[in-house]
Amino acid sequence: MAAMLATVILLLLVILSANGQLTPPNSFPHVWPGQPKGPLSVAWQQYYEVPYPLPNLTGLALPRSFAGNIPVNRTGHPNDTLFFWGFERQGANGSLTAPAHANNSQPWIIWLQGGPGSSGMLGLSTENGPIHVLTNGSWVLNPYSWNTLADTIWIDQPVGTGFSTSDSKGYIADEDQMGEDFIAFLKNLVSVFPSLATRPLYITGESYAGTYIPYIVKHLFAQSKPPVNLKKIAIGDGSLGSFATIRHLPVLNILETYPAIIGYDQDVFNYFREQHHLCGFDLNLTYPQTGGNFPTLNLTQGLRAQFLVAAETSVAAVSSWREAIASAYSVCAGTKSAMKRADYHERRDLERLQWKRDISGRPNGTIDPWYGCDIFDEMRDYAVNFTFPWSNGGFDVYDVPDATHPEPSMDAGPFLNSLDVRAALHAPTSKNWSSSFNYPFGSVYNKSIGNEHGDPSVEPVAFLTPLFANASERNISFIFYSGNDDAQVQHRGTEVVIQNFTFGGVQGFSRKPATPWFDDDGNTAGIVHQERGLTYVLFTGAGHLVPQWKPAQALVFLREFVLGSNQNGTVVNSSTGEVVGGENKTLAEDFMPGGNEIFYGSAKTEGTSTIPSATIAAWESFIATATLDAVTLSSASMSSIVSNSTVPTSPSSAAPSSTGNPNSSARSAMDVPIIFIAVLLGMGLLV
Repeated sequence: MAAMLATVILLLLVILSANGQLTPPNSFPHVWPGQPKGPLSVAWQQYYEVPYPLPNLTGLALPRSFAGNIPVNRTGHPNDTLFFWGFERQGANGSLTAPAHANNSQPWIIWLQGGPGSSGMLGLSTENGPIHVLTNGSWVLNPYSWNTLADTIWIDQPVGTGFSTSDSKGYIADEDQMGEDFIAFLKNLVSVFPSLATRPLYITGESYAGTYIPYIVKHLFAQSKPPVNLKKIAIGDGSLGSFATIRHLPVLNILETYPAIIGYDQDVFNYFREQHHLCGFDLNLTYPQTGGNFPTLNLTQGLRAQFLVAAETSVAAVSSWREAIASAYSVCAGTKSAMKRADYHERRDLERLQWKRDISGRPNGTIDPWYGCDIFDEMRDYAVNFTFPWSNGGFDVYDVPDATHPEPSMDAGPFLNSLDVRAALHAPTSKNWSSSFNYPFGSVYNKSIGNEHGDPSVEPVAFLTPLFANASERNISFIFYSGNDDAQVQHRGTEVVIQNFTFGGVQGFSRKPATPWFDDDGNTAGIVHQERGLTYVLFTGAGHLVPQWKPAQALVFLREFVLGSNQNGTVVNSSTGEVVGGENKTLAEDFMPGGNEIFYGSAKTEGTSTIPSATIAAWESFIATATLDAVTLSSASMSSIVSNSTVPTSPSSAAPSSTGNPNSSARSAMDVPIIFIAVLLGMGLLV
């Protein structure tokens, strides 16, 4: 067996090396009729203006907007550009085209997507933009669009993302180069729209934008004459810390929030709690934080990681290679989009087939040799193998209670890739728009164990303390917000980041966030806490894409805490506990319970799985006395995980039923050749 493992690993690494040599796509901006000659200036406003009505959107009343590619002035890479689509505030005709120094009190917003490699048009079309695409391909107005409150610009970045362009050697090498590109973009943007140079700017974004934005701000502060007037930074479910911090450390909190993932099984929870402790993830958050900075989390890798990285990188490289061919031969958007979806489901099905292992046969008191400290994927694998309805094949890390598989499709591609829409948006014809792709840092595909994105840059938490100090000197504040149903970047990781850096001269918050905030209907929308220039907001019932799942609440949040100065949750006196809006002891718990309903279906919600009330009551009694300290599970308790594992098997189950699999250890050995064969099939090396 050991020899077979070594051979397969070697072959997979050879494949990985070969894939890393694939050349990323080459693209360039299109010169549409009417493009002015000479450098960017106000003369380009008319060129960038989007004509109305837009094709296929007749009848949708939209404010003026402007769109197109703007260069980043990278030496030797003239075709490196960023694509933008900016909408004026509703009822504010002419606000973007105002002359220099006009409207100095009027805010404007930038929205960035994550990925890395996700398009800002994804946020525009499905989250907080003025128009939204539906699952049937039609478009509707979004009454909760962020441009109802301020001029808002959605941007595809880094270069090569979405409709942004890059030559095959021009992709960013790291986040510092990304920051330099973005500053150059801003300088060019304000050359076209000069009032934006002095109006207050609010940079917002989610997910991997939690890495982008701190680097952008760092480079903005390095400018002797910044091109814009930055006022506030808002990052949602952001990748601010290490991969271990934002992905694996929060697993126990995820299970406490949604114990349905493990069928409310106390023994399974204890197993994950033990692994959580053995991996050093049980950090002690105190308010105020004591003991200095947290130790570095070293993610112990299991055998699984070596196979998974090779398999994922193979699919990633082949996916990008397919996209390059599709673009070169002008494959229709529908075909290319289907190709993208096929790759996604291929990866998800591959994982489901490859890693089917129960937690039986695991050693007590030691880190699992197969998963190592990859307890996030171990949790997910447990759900899709043994817990209904996730066992139907769907575990949405962006929204835990959503178990639909496949996910409902909201594809803006057919609209954006049509020639008449490209012309209206001054978009490139050298590439097809896609919502996301595997970003080739340094113009190569170089995923590795412990660096699933191939990004060589240090995590922002490493320089948040000096960055925040510089921001405070400029009266610039930060907001970190999270959705309680998000597992991809769960809020526990964000809370660890907050307690691990110093702002206002003190490390972390002095009091645990526990103040409720409310939407316009008076309903509790979550938790808010504000101290020394940092605001933290937690949304109830929202996943990773907060404006998509809670659009009305997200707009209230934007109005009150981002653009506004609502003081709710502000610590007045940390010693006496005086906080604006008070504190709710229930909200001060380590987790906020999620809903008891899990939704499932094929491409749409077709049913709801609920847990019997007696099971929930037993769990609540258990978790009320459980602690996050490590526990030593006896052999008897470990064996009971196999014999007594209880998970619901159908939506109508009166009580959970046993699903332990005594053959899982033997089957896990068979996973190895399955992985290898699957990778070869994915590359087309086997037919």
